[in-house]
Amino acid sequence: MFNEAPNEVPADNRSSVPEPITISRGSAFGKPLPHQSLVQPLVVIGVRLLQRLLHVRFVMFILFLVSIGQWSLASQPPTSARGPLSVHPSNPRYFTDGTTNPDGSLRAVYLAGSHVWNNMADIGQGDPPSTFDFDAYLDFLKRHHHNFIRLWRKEETTWDTRWSPEAGKRGVRNAVAPHPWARTGPGNALDGKPKFDLNTFDPAYFERLRSRVKAAGQREIYVSIMLFEGYVLQHVPNSWNDHPFHRDNNISGIDGDPNCDGLGLETHTLDIPAVTHLQETYIQHVIDAVGDLDNVLYEISNESGSYSTEWQSHLVRFIKKYEANRLKQHPVGMTVQWSRNLQHRGTNHTLIESPADWISLGSNVPDGRQYQLDPPPASGRKVILLDTDHLWGIGGNIGWVWKSFTRGYSPLFMDPYDNSVLGNTPPTNWNAMRASLGQTRRLADRVDLAAMIPCEELASTSYCLVQPNTAYIAYLPEGGNVTVDLRDTTGSFQVDWIAPVEGTIIRDLPTPGRAMQQFAAPYRGAAVLFLSRTR
Repeated sequence: MFNEAPNEVPADNRSSVPEPITISRGSAFGKPLPHQSLVQPLVVIGVRLLQRLLHVRFVMFILFLVSIGQWSLASQPPTSARGPLSVHPSNPRYFTDGTTNPDGSLRAVYLAGSHVWNNMADIGQGDPPSTFDFDAYLDFLKRHHHNFIRLWRKEETTWDTRWSPEAGKRGVRNAVAPHPWARTGPGNALDGKPKFDLNTFDPAYFERLRSRVKAAGQREIYVSIMLFEGYVLQHVPNSWNDHPFHRDNNISGIDGDPNCDGLGLETHTLDIPAVTHLQETYIQHVIDAVGDLDNVLYEISNESGSYSTEWQSHLVRFIKKYEANRLKQHPVGMTVQWSRNLQHRGTNHTLIESPADWISLGSNVPDGRQYQLDPPPASGRKVILLDTDHLWGIGGNIGWVWKSFTRGYSPLFMDPYDNSVLGNTPPTNWNAMRASLGQTRRLADRVDLAAMIPCEELASTSYCLVQPNTAYIAYLPEGGNVTVDLRDTTGSFQVDWIAPVEGTIIRDLPTPGRAMQQFAAPYRGAAVLFLSRTR
């Protein structure tokens, strides 16, 4: 969850981000928005015909009805997230939701979003902690055009955040609730509450799980359900005393720490068959609760160390086997096996070679290139959700977002949100980061992403996502000039400059293909160039 890399200072301190507008370069007037350019001529033609056939007052009445229809369209509830997702067969850098483009090819789905630790279990100093306002959180995500969250799992009944000093909280011991298993007793656990019955699930937990995943889907947001969590288990002293698998905390005869080292890392291995069976039963119950929903992904565990490789791979295969005969199958992911203990620190290679459909890499890159500063082009061997959680902890900037996008990744931000759990800067300081994630998603929706690949060599900045001879997206980290290799293209290209945070568009004069072309950003600072072939 937190690497030892220093935190990144937020790149922008803007408190709000305007909606995108299009301005023609050299003109005092903006280009009409796409829906205006279609609707206005049709309305004019319709009015002229009606004026010839009908009384003018009747025409005005018809126009009034049209205006009502336009408002009602704007207020329609959002469509649900489509799916379930699967790895795109021709461009496995991305998922597909099974829908098709106009030419019949499968549409690619680009995921860009954020997540916060208490979006599933409540976390706070009260006992029980106050309930997280999930609807307000979804509205927040929707405003920033995010379409993905990790739904966090905390295995222990407490989380002592003093052991995450880099995140800015001091000496706070939080309660965590609810949990998958019922606390029935007889007898009390180490925290003084009834012991867990590991053979009885708590219906409230799974009702919350389903309702939150379903609510997210209704806002077109995909949800990765985190099944287990390994960071606290490894790094927070005495956290094992608050774990349901501690022998003194359950009535089911389960001891998840047979070597008595006080960590319980054995629960993230296959060393204890009884524990593995309980975990498999829990996973089945999760799938039974949400498996009919389209917006579901699964994550085996957050940052369990390299000792968990065989266990995680087993659970990936277990989920695939359990879902094989169900109506819907969902992607399963593994995230970086990070540990402060170098002996337990995994590698990105392990994830790439795993049976998982998607992965989140860490900053320990074999070729020496740091994913924080210069992520190498995604190879397409896996869908990679590049997450600030596994690079900085809480960190990142707008440059990282656009570099990741143009190198073929789906970027995610571990967002302190309201700082109620962790966070050491005002929440509004991250608005630019949040907005830039949304702007990459909006641009991804304008192209045939399934046909696009990262091509360092085609832009002088090296950050370039390309559909050859059709669309080119280049990121200029410092602004200024960029040269794009269009020698193998035909026709001409529309030239749009996009502000990385605000999304405002300045349309420049068209440029011909068949040559190396240089472009100058029309404003200072970072910029995005979007070339789209017009003929």
